[in-house]
Amino acid sequence: MRASKLANLCAIAAALLLAQGVSLAHHAYTAEFDTTKPVKVTGVVTKLEWSNPHIWIYLDVKDDKGSVTNWGFSASPPGMLLRRRITKNSLKLGDVLTISGHRAKDGSNNASGNIVTTPDGRETLIGQDQAVNPTEKK
Repeated sequence: MRASKLANLCAIAAALLLAQGVSLAHHAYTAEFDTTKPVKVTGVVTKLEWSNPHIWIYLDVKDDKGSVTNWGFSASPPGMLLRRRITKNSLKLGDVLTISGHRAKDGSNNASGNIVTTPDGRETLIGQDQAVNPTEKK
């Protein structure tokens, strides 16, 4: 009986250590995104990654000269978006979306999406952190 209690205690300790590692792996918003560099682009959806910990929306964005650049926007987890009435089928390949957010600190064409405007004109918060300019529409 004593050996099984020790085994249970070891299993609990191992689970707690694993949980701690997962919680430490999640980063702060400002560690990856620069809140002093807002971005707002309009483009065609080329790819959607609907999975935890955050969905990703990829847009082909055409500049004034006609050059196309692919942008990736990190958004909230799927469960949070479902509570905001955005489902896996709400956004489709080929849709033209406008997304505002904050550019990645590494200077890449990645950003954290805050507000998405869908083809029907509906604006929805898709941001991961509502405390960071949730109503910004620059």
